[in-house]
Amino acid sequence: MKALELKVPPVVVVAIAVGCMWAVSVISPKINFAIPRVAWFSAGIAVVGVCIAILGVLQFRVAETTVDPRVPEQSTNLVVSGVYRHSRNPMYLGFFLTLCAWGLYLGSVISLLFLPVFIVYMNRFQIVPEERFMHDQFGEVYDKYRSEVRRWI
Repeated sequence: MKALELKVPPVVVVAIAVGCMWAVSVISPKINFAIPRVAWFSAGIAVVGVCIAILGVLQFRVAETTVDPRVPEQSTNLVVSGVYRHSRNPMYLGFFLTLCAWGLYLGSVISLLFLPVFIVYMNRFQIVPEERFMHDQFGEVYDKYRSEVRRWI
């Protein structure tokens, strides 16, 4: 399982989840649900998710460090300001909210089951390896940050 650590770009994981969520909503229409004005509600959640993810990327750009999680050794600065004061992983949180919006829009009970799968995958194959590296790279400064700011929210 260690072979999957930091190998698949998170955007690809999101794209796979989007496709799988859509596929199961088509395959299992009998257990779908309907929410009035779901398009507006979903769009609102998606906009929030995209904004949070973009704020995370912009904060990395300001700090002049890499946004590519597959190469943590290129991390030159520990980013703890802006949106990173509230979440250690705002980009992943933004992706998650966008997937929530997609699942609600689809109205598929089964597609929503991909949400915990996404969190488990991201925790195991992205976040835990990143945290190991950040500890090795930034030591006590990162440990203090990790003790003060939650992983997701």
